[in-house]
Amino acid sequence: MILTTTNSIEGFKISDYKGIVTGVAVNEQKLSMGFSMSKYHKALQGSIDVTKETAFQTLTGNAKKVGANAVVGIKIEIELLASNYAMVSITGTAVTVV
Repeated sequence: MILTTTNSIEGFKISDYKGIVTGVAVNEQKLSMGFSMSKYHKALQGSIDVTKETAFQTLTGNAKKVGANAVVGIKIEIELLASNYAMVSITGTAVTVV
């Protein structure tokens, strides 16, 4: 599966547009503030990394379900919810490339 933020893939031709696909994930492991901001930031980065990987797996699975072999125009949104939960939302266009 080819994943890209661009609207085309060099060396490939888009032969079919399958539609918009998404991948959303929330890491419900609550982060505590504590006294060390550096520890908090490190924990937050780790939480985002894990959540982002899960969202990408969901996006890829959804693209495969519609028969795509690539996703172009990917946009990633990262939010920290009220309870310090990391949420990642990924959207792109599922396509078939040759």
